[in-house]
Amino acid sequence: YGTVSVLYWNQMAAKTPKLFNKWSFEEVKVADLSLQEYITTTPVAVPHSGGRFQKRRFYKARCPVVERMCNGLMFKMRGNGRKLQAVRLMKHTLEIIHLMTEQNPVQVIVDAVSKGGPREDSTRVGSGGVVRRQAVDVSPLRRVNEAIYMMCKGARESAFRNLKTMPECLADEIMNAAKGSSNSYAIKKKDEIERSAKANR
Repeated sequence: YGTVSVLYWNQMAAKTPKLFNKWSFEEVKVADLSLQEYITTTPVAVPHSGGRFQKRRFYKARCPVVERMCNGLMFKMRGNGRKLQAVRLMKHTLEIIHLMTEQNPVQVIVDAVSKGGPREDSTRVGSGGVVRRQAVDVSPLRRVNEAIYMMCKGARESAFRNLKTMPECLADEIMNAAKGSSNSYAIKKKDEIERSAKANR
């Protein structure tokens, strides 16, 4: 009996978890070299770790990227702090992405996050009343943060007062961002920010 149970537990231990028991993390690759440290694709079963990622600076980079998307959804009054609701929306979103693209939805999210953030931005420089804008490079962590924020914001705005549900809008946003299409709110904003930064070089 003891040997059988040990074998059983060894088999169980060898299994890497799949997201929602369905989506594998094994083939997921981050194409952008500079973002590999900041887009975490650690295998998790549910994007709800209860990890305290805000306790230390830069610690949130270790948070799985799907969970960060869920956290990005928990904004704006009704949705505030409802993580189970955000996880449920994310589950439906992944299903829709898979139906539309027939790819691993986790890979699509990773591509969208790596393409959605601006690479160049402008900041205000000056003292004594003379203020001008100066173009600066954006750090990898901020690129990831901005991409997640923009995608969630775009999906939220398009779902508001619309027959389309939140998962449908979020899936559209993520798929468009992964393709680099300007139908995506995040890509549109990214192009706008980069254009104004180029003018301020």
